[in-house]
Amino acid sequence: MVRTRDLTRRFGPLVAVDRLNLEIAEGEIFGLVGPDGAGKTTTLRMLAGLVEPTEGEAIVAGFDVARHPEAVRDRIGYMAQRFGLYGDLTVEENMRFYADLFGTAAAEAARLMPELLGMTRMGPFRRRLARELSGGMKQKLALMCALLHRPRLLLLDEPTSGVDPVSRRDFWAILTALVASGVTVLLATSYLDEAERCGRVGLLYRGRLIRCAPPEVLQREFVERGLSVRRVGAREPVRPERPSLEDVFIAFVEAELREDR
Repeated sequence: MVRTRDLTRRFGPLVAVDRLNLEIAEGEIFGLVGPDGAGKTTTLRMLAGLVEPTEGEAIVAGFDVARHPEAVRDRIGYMAQRFGLYGDLTVEENMRFYADLFGTAAAEAARLMPELLGMTRMGPFRRRLARELSGGMKQKLALMCALLHRPRLLLLDEPTSGVDPVSRRDFWAILTALVASGVTVLLATSYLDEAERCGRVGLLYRGRLIRCAPPEVLQREFVERGLSVRRVGAREPVRPERPSLEDVFIAFVEAELREDR
């Protein structure tokens, strides 16, 4: 569904994404993990055709993004960190607006909207103004709007940032159902506990992909290599038998920094 080859983006002297090579299969939930400034948002924006790469190539849903950006946009749903909801419109009105924007036929939109409202449990709030929704509800509305043209691939940029734990759980239940229906999901997140729900994760640091594997494989590598991590309050580094993905990420970043010296 997604394939990149040496995908690079520079902003002046800053290399935001550095020779990214990535393959994401159809029907996968893939997590792009890293701290702020790692290059996650720039990567998603290049895959969505919103930012041109400086070098390299990106193929999405069978189309070269640089050559066929419109074909790519017809096949993806992109949910930015600040999705453009209209506060003076109700939930239903926002959905109709985006259905028109995507060119979704009225009959198809009329059939799809109740389905999405039911899946997200937003039906009782369909006449509520968007500005009156909670943070979690706004994210659900943004997701529904991104799904109104039945995309094959969802690009989600920090979709649960600032959302309460219950809404995060609901959001992940929705993503799991979407993948079961055939949608591929690529999400960027800095929540490492959340990334453990992904089938595979890519650890991004300073624009470089330093590891890419299922979470359990990365955790097993941590143990097998005898890596350690320095915990807050501990005098010495520790070697947990069951490392979290946060332990794994920190250890691999530290190893990367040692190699760069």
